[in-house]
Amino acid sequence: MNQPFHSGFIAIIGRPNVGKSTLLNALLGEKIAIVSNRPQTTRNRILGVWTRENSQLVFLDTPGVHTPRNRLGEYMMGAVNDALKGIDGLMVVVDATQVGKQDRALVADMAQRKVLKTLVLNKIDLMPKENLLSLMQSFADAGYDELVPVSALTGDGVEELRKTLIAALPEGPRYFPEDTLTDQPERFLCGEIIREKALMHLKDEVPHGIGVEMMGMHTVRDGLTEIDATIYCERAAHKGIVIGKQGAMLKRIGAEARADIEALLGTHVNLKLWVKVREDWRNRRDDLQTLGYVRNP
Repeated sequence: MNQPFHSGFIAIIGRPNVGKSTLLNALLGEKIAIVSNRPQTTRNRILGVWTRENSQLVFLDTPGVHTPRNRLGEYMMGAVNDALKGIDGLMVVVDATQVGKQDRALVADMAQRKVLKTLVLNKIDLMPKENLLSLMQSFADAGYDELVPVSALTGDGVEELRKTLIAALPEGPRYFPEDTLTDQPERFLCGEIIREKALMHLKDEVPHGIGVEMMGMHTVRDGLTEIDATIYCERAAHKGIVIGKQGAMLKRIGAEARADIEALLGTHVNLKLWVKVREDWRNRRDDLQTLGYVRNP
């Protein structure tokens, strides 16, 4: 007798830097979302699909919930709100090592949603067990169907989280083919990889003003892909920082991005990067549209 098939769309919500994208990658067992220690690394809704014989979990990773300070921030919060529409489940992620008033306010707000709700306490590898138990008790009456402690970094609790979600989701169809991992095109993923490497190595205020435009991507011959991309920054002073002394920083970003892109595409890659200044691009609708952050101008 065939077992019932369980499936559903699950939005991943949380404040900036709580580890949502790291958790998504851990749940999928594959890296599709870029990660860094910079707040607001995720700017778009990222869909990830985990499929097994009798279940399919469709995750919607979202930008960190914050108060927008520019048009890019407004777009990001729009992506959060869009992800909450038509979902079957909701995962609210909290950094267990530093739960503040804003985190608890978000937990309380999301508790009003009329869907399956799971509260995930992440980064438990960084705190003593007795502190975790106390924290879990403080959320006991938060209004969630499940409370699951995990470490997205080490994988502790991730399998338990999957099992919890599968057991709670209703019977449903297979929304995506079995071999689907994400709906994002390779071009987008390559641009995100370049941005991730820039975020990893640039300091201070520079990363927030970084954007990547994929200028061209095509197969030259079997086993070789050529990619041209432009890294944008908001100030002329930042351009020199992105390029680095004698081009060292740009070469480092390019070399690390190329390695990850080759792993993604399964081909050799000739990656060419340029750096240009677009002042205040995060507030300019045309620039946001060019960089893929405004779908409907």
